[in-house]
Amino acid sequence: MAHYYTNERNHQILIALLKAHNIKYVVASPGVANSVFVGSIQNDSYFNIFSSVDERSAAYIACGIAHETNEPVVLSCTGATAARNFMPGATEAYYSKLPILLVTSSQDSNRIGHLFTQVTDRSSPPNDVCKLSITMPNVYTKDDEWECEVNCNKALLELKCHGGGPVHLNLITTYSYNQETALTCQELPPTRVIRRITLEDTFPKISSAKTAVFIGSHQPFDYSQTKAIEGFCEANNGVVLCDHTSNYHGKYKIPFALAINQASLNQANIPAYNVDVLVHIGEISAEEGAMRMIHSRETWRVSLDGEIRDTFRNLSYVFEMPEKSFFEAYENKDLYSLSYYEECKTVYDDLMSQQSGQLDRMPFSNVWVGSQIARHIPKGSTVVLSILNTIRTWNYSEFQDDVKVFCPVGGFGIDGATSMMLGTSLANPEHLCYCVTGDLAFFYDLNALGNRHIGKNIRILLINNGVGVEFKKSYSMAYRLLDEDVDPYVAAAGHFGKKSPCLVKHFAEDLGFEYLAASDKYSFVEVKDRFLSTDSDKPILLEVFVNDSDERTALNIIHNRE
Repeated sequence: MAHYYTNERNHQILIALLKAHNIKYVVASPGVANSVFVGSIQNDSYFNIFSSVDERSAAYIACGIAHETNEPVVLSCTGATAARNFMPGATEAYYSKLPILLVTSSQDSNRIGHLFTQVTDRSSPPNDVCKLSITMPNVYTKDDEWECEVNCNKALLELKCHGGGPVHLNLITTYSYNQETALTCQELPPTRVIRRITLEDTFPKISSAKTAVFIGSHQPFDYSQTKAIEGFCEANNGVVLCDHTSNYHGKYKIPFALAINQASLNQANIPAYNVDVLVHIGEISAEEGAMRMIHSRETWRVSLDGEIRDTFRNLSYVFEMPEKSFFEAYENKDLYSLSYYEECKTVYDDLMSQQSGQLDRMPFSNVWVGSQIARHIPKGSTVVLSILNTIRTWNYSEFQDDVKVFCPVGGFGIDGATSMMLGTSLANPEHLCYCVTGDLAFFYDLNALGNRHIGKNIRILLINNGVGVEFKKSYSMAYRLLDEDVDPYVAAAGHFGKKSPCLVKHFAEDLGFEYLAASDKYSFVEVKDRFLSTDSDKPILLEVFVNDSDERTALNIIHNRE
């Protein structure tokens, strides 16, 4: 009989990745739901398959094979209570750290709880039955396929991760039983493989013309970490792409947000925007939209947690190790090339050379204020930027190297910027701590200003435009959909005194702040130096009143350099 695979894409992904990860042992129990999976592999000579009618016995058989071979073993069962019978053997595997993959075939999850026959809820297995539980849904879109690829790689890597143990994979089937279309796939389509590398493994070679290090939000780098990144760039024709929250100040740094957000440039056709290997370190980046415009052939993720973070959707390796160890491993003193950095730097310098002219014609706005303040914030200070419009606009200006910058991008919510700044001021009372925030975020976190621990080292810059300007940008999906009708509910206009000149002033002064205000470029210049002063005996709050239309104009100017 000819051997063909199912056309169900999630099954194809699982089978292809089992082969790519060198997993060949399978213990199969009889059933209808899993017949698509079993029927696809039973005549494939790669797999070594054993049959067991009783799932309880099958799980212990798998434990025996794993003990003897020290290799992962796949268990396959059907719907109804079949998966429940895996639990005794899976518990044994959990406490013995045996790499057993429990593949429980199932009808679609939307049938759970609706009295369909043989449909049981497998979404919450007991804590000591498996290390990880993942569902592979049916594939209808490219996003579905990406989810299945990532989840399946994650499940298979987890089998041997940190000592090993069982993993549960709930495999949804559409019951493709039409004989003319069911098992007709002669060759498995290409499926992306993600591999985890530890310090004990052989490192893959970088055989590429251009590399880039992308740094998301990160704690400040020490001297040795910075030198390791610099050495990596020199040996691998590299550049460092980052924003303020990266806290990276070494050589070969390119603040990518300004260049990558240029509406007039077609990044796909500009060599400085295309890279062969993108090395991803750090956590969430404030410039999510911009970073997705970076074109790379593959991404290597480096992190101590060893987790799969497929931000750029082309992840091929996860290096579970200290970042410094990774960069030092690829530092070859015999190689030296910086042509890619120089190429990127040319693009960036060309854009920066136009800045003064743009600022002259730019209206009073968050972008303009950032250009006047950022580079003058004293060395040794800490700056906390609120999310979205503030962090984006301030990424177009440069701080001094000794300034630390943070933003609550972990949860990426409106809350917390002011309180986070308060925390930094308490931890380092001898240094100035700045917070730049919009009006909605400011009032959301207003109670922090009443904290009795507030000290004189606090500086708050409130950009008050009376609305959630993030939703009124010309390229915002909400603004495109609703135009000015975005104001009442989506952009929440008109709250908090409607840009009252007294509300924040009275509140701040009653709490012991020195209050400053500006509503145009001239009044801002008059108060700027006082806001930046280091000798105040009070915390200072500067409220800047701007218009949302001017904010939109300013962004259009900065995004459309020649």
